[in-house]
Amino acid sequence: MGETVAIVLKGFPRLSETFIAQEIHALERRGLPLRLYSLRHPTDPAVHPVHEEIAAPVTYLPEYLKDAPRRVLRGWARARRLPGYRAARDTFLRDLRRDRTPNRLRRFGQACVLAAELPADVGRIYAHFLHTPASVARYAAVMTGLPWCVSAHAKDIWTTPAWEKREKLAAADWAVTCTAAGRDHLAGLAPGKVDLVYHGLDLARFPAPSTPRPHRDGADPADPVVLVSVGRAVEKKGYDDLLDALARLPADLHWRFVHIGGGALGPALRAKAERLGLAERIDWQGAQPQAQVLDACRRADLFVLASRVAADGDRDGLPNVLMEAQSQGIACISTTVSAIPELIEADVTGVLVPPQDPAALAAALERLIRAPEDRLRLGAAGQRRVHDRFSMTAGIDLLAARFGLPPAAVAAQ
Repeated sequence: MGETVAIVLKGFPRLSETFIAQEIHALERRGLPLRLYSLRHPTDPAVHPVHEEIAAPVTYLPEYLKDAPRRVLRGWARARRLPGYRAARDTFLRDLRRDRTPNRLRRFGQACVLAAELPADVGRIYAHFLHTPASVARYAAVMTGLPWCVSAHAKDIWTTPAWEKREKLAAADWAVTCTAAGRDHLAGLAPGKVDLVYHGLDLARFPAPSTPRPHRDGADPADPVVLVSVGRAVEKKGYDDLLDALARLPADLHWRFVHIGGGALGPALRAKAERLGLAERIDWQGAQPQAQVLDACRRADLFVLASRVAADGDRDGLPNVLMEAQSQGIACISTTVSAIPELIEADVTGVLVPPQDPAALAAALERLIRAPEDRLRLGAAGQRRVHDRFSMTAGIDLLAARFGLPPAAVAAQ
């Protein structure tokens, strides 16, 4: 059994972060004692089964310092007596001079509470995401003298200032990230410090469908081709581009679209669908647990995710929903953004189009809607690639070794 690790998370549990939950669960099964510290309370209406299987206790740090003044003051008073408090304070003040925001102050307050409340059995702090969770982890680690490490993902890589990424990576014991694109970017800031660890899938949770897919081709209005997408309604997911593409499809092509996911842009997207005359063909299902997501992928004919780079630089890494969809043998259309081509080989295991190009996306949709045999071929090839290259086992092996755990075969004895 390794040392107890305190994992700092932006929010827990979250339906959109299944990859984090499956990693936590897998590390627990390898024998790593864990404690979870969340910067936010959960807001999703449900959880995935994997969340319910995690045994680690969850502590919620004060989301807003003003809402828990006694706890914050008590944490600050205890943190001030820790050997590294002055160094942590100096680090925070240097950061604050370059980032004069309430968010920065909140992270230092949360770090004081974390450092003050960490049990004596914790030997390491591990942050998921290089932005705010890593700030809290870094300040608390300096206060307590504990080593810390970080897993970087997508938004945190592409929207965090270079100076902050560089300094955090230099201070961290080690770092991992989940795409080659992200690894290459971070390696330019911290050579030799960042390893590539694909999240992959726990394939036992994604059994193949038991029934074959029908050969719909969009010709029968009574049996339309079903398109599905899973993702938050945020700019980087490109749902406005997808709606524009759907509006370009020929009138004689029969389809319906199912969207699963929450997100702030939901009302605006629904209004746009109304303006485009698409509303009657779209089923907005909101956020759903994993069982419903899998069922939707099994019932659908084509999965589409129109990822793009947002105005603030935010973008997907390698969306787990694409791996999950491909595990079900459904053909996928996506874009060439970020690490998506690391998963989808164009016209071999799926179809890729340029981002923010509704015309190209519409052409790809029409082609595959009309061609069920091509969909079956691409779906089968994508499913094989996920099974061959994107099982989570290799990534968990690397992380387990980083945390000082024995290899899986030894741990099982």
